[in-house]
Amino acid sequence: MALLSLTLAAVALLVPAQSLAPYVPSPPEVVDRMLTLAGVTPQDVVYDLGCGDGRIPIAAAKKYGARGVGLDIDPRRIEEARANARAAGVEHLVEFRLEDVMTADVSQASVVTLYLLSSSNAKLRPMLTKTLRPGARIVSHAFSMGAEWPADTVDHFVTSAGDEITLYLWKVDGQVRH
Repeated sequence: MALLSLTLAAVALLVPAQSLAPYVPSPPEVVDRMLTLAGVTPQDVVYDLGCGDGRIPIAAAKKYGARGVGLDIDPRRIEEARANARAAGVEHLVEFRLEDVMTADVSQASVVTLYLLSSSNAKLRPMLTKTLRPGARIVSHAFSMGAEWPADTVDHFVTSAGDEITLYLWKVDGQVRH
């Protein structure tokens, strides 16, 4: 029982009450695969919910010429993301906002990327399906949106480091899913 209490305490430390997931950056190889799976083009606006260091919007801008918006609740991560965008020379294409993704306006997004827990994706699902325009794409690293909304595409692959990765892609069709 003490071990269970210690494990639950450790998880609580990793995921603060307002957080939807601990900060774990997606490897560059996974970021590239997510953007490819979403079919990102220069016409897209890529929103990364829980953007961390900004690597997904920065990669979308750098590789595809897309505009990017990163949202995170950690001010240190937002500052890091802004510095990374400057260093990559794409600060004119990306912006980073200190914002709670649960209440954010994502209506301008044509692509939304996520690396959140399944329970967090499920909490976001109604907002995303209500707000995003038909044709928008959602890509999640590792976690689904629940059985109520199966992914349109599931991509399983092994990275060059030997990690087994699963990506999920949904295409928004205008139906609100709770």
